[in-house]
Amino acid sequence: MDTDQTPLEILELNFAEGDLPEWVQLIPAGPGIRGIDGRVWTMNDAGAVVDTFRNRGIDLPIDLEHATQIKGARAEAAPAMGWIHEMEARATGLWGRVKWNEDGEALLRARSYRYLSPVFSAAKRTGSVSRMVSAGLTNNPNLDLVALNRDGAEKENTLMDKDVLEALGLNSDATPAQAVTAITALKAAETTAMNRAQTPDPTLFVPRADFELALNRASQFEAAETEREELAINTALDDAVTAGKIAPASRDYHLASCQAEGGLARFQSMIAASPVIAGGSGLDGKNPDENKTTKLTGDELAVCTALGMSEADFIAGKS
Repeated sequence: MDTDQTPLEILELNFAEGDLPEWVQLIPAGPGIRGIDGRVWTMNDAGAVVDTFRNRGIDLPIDLEHATQIKGARAEAAPAMGWIHEMEARATGLWGRVKWNEDGEALLRARSYRYLSPVFSAAKRTGSVSRMVSAGLTNNPNLDLVALNRDGAEKENTLMDKDVLEALGLNSDATPAQAVTAITALKAAETTAMNRAQTPDPTLFVPRADFELALNRASQFEAAETEREELAINTALDDAVTAGKIAPASRDYHLASCQAEGGLARFQSMIAASPVIAGGSGLDGKNPDENKTTKLTGDELAVCTALGMSEADFIAGKS
């Protein structure tokens, strides 16, 4: 799948003393979302990201320092500090409504963390955001944005009109010098576009219809790749539960691991070498006694050797 789950930018969580932020900004709107490390993403359709979240019907975790992706992939504990249970697409970007748990409330009230960093799926070729994955409280920002836990409400920029700054793609605290730089860049881009329009270069331009068709096909391909990977993950999990190699109650845990980079391959390798630990789900409609066998497969013999078990003990464990 041509996507990249990436901790993006660090956004502000402003709240007054004694209060907790209910709505938090997850991703700003528009193209050119640039990190300090040089990476760039775009979110042209926040509404589509919201629709994907609602269709999945799963709350998203807010953890510490992206523990879901880092510790969870190593089968270590990665507890959530809160859960994103609602999303909205606003003019300023993607926003999430959070239910904080006791641990999260304690950290925020103590002002132990100053930033929020979202993680999402984005196309590697275009950088287009397609799905929110999680968010993490952190003190190590990737984007040079305002801090969280600021005392009192955020001060508005009285030097520049807020709507003008937003139209220029600048933060609300941008200086007049930054606004002038942005306007100059826009004028230069307009002049260049007019010159090219007068004498178009066939090596630089393609017909609009061709471009839109190619872009549409690329989007369809990315969507199909995402759907195929999710189907492969769910099939692998269902097969493992049916085979009795993982417990049904641990399916969501393994789902998070499989969604990490390379997680499905690691899960399949683990399942191939794992013994049966449960009696199967019974979903195949067969008598459990029909699944018993006194002959071990090559993979099961390898597990016996690795664990120092006899074949008889291994077969008894499968019963």
